[in-house]
Amino acid sequence: MMRCVSQRTLLLILAMLVASAASAQQYRWVDEKGRVHYTDTPPPPSAKDAQKKNLKGSELGQQESYEMMQAVRKAPVTLYTFTECQAPCQMARDVLNKRGVPFREKQVANQQMLDELQKVSGGTNVPVLVVGAQVEKNASPDAFNQALDNAGYPRAGVAKARNQQAPPKPEPAPAAAPPEKK
Repeated sequence: MMRCVSQRTLLLILAMLVASAASAQQYRWVDEKGRVHYTDTPPPPSAKDAQKKNLKGSELGQQESYEMMQAVRKAPVTLYTFTECQAPCQMARDVLNKRGVPFREKQVANQQMLDELQKVSGGTNVPVLVVGAQVEKNASPDAFNQALDNAGYPRAGVAKARNQQAPPKPEPAPAAAPPEKK
């Protein structure tokens, strides 16, 4: 009888510890190398895109799984698109959203972004999916899913699907004023 009571007490203490850890303040931030971090300690002053996440125990499981957080940390995902790219770029978003993968979409709308795309992919075709250090230029669901599998992202149906849409079209640059006549 005494042994049973001590096991129950131990289980109760363990449950309370898990509950308190699950409701701890969480932070998401990006370091200077572009890596995403999830921590329970405040990010350093050099962190970019720092966000506080107030996760309760039940919300923790609904946010992102440990597997997803590890994949995001090790291999963040960036999708390069053009505003005129319709079906292929939407297919890429659909693959990522179906798998619940958080991603950053960069629309190539100026020379600087075009230069960045060329540096990353060696060309100017989109969509281009960058998963960590892997650059996938073959715009097909199979190729994109393989890149995500290689990086350890959960398969479709494991994580909650997302609904990230195409970013709004960038504002056109203002026309230059004609030179003044003297």
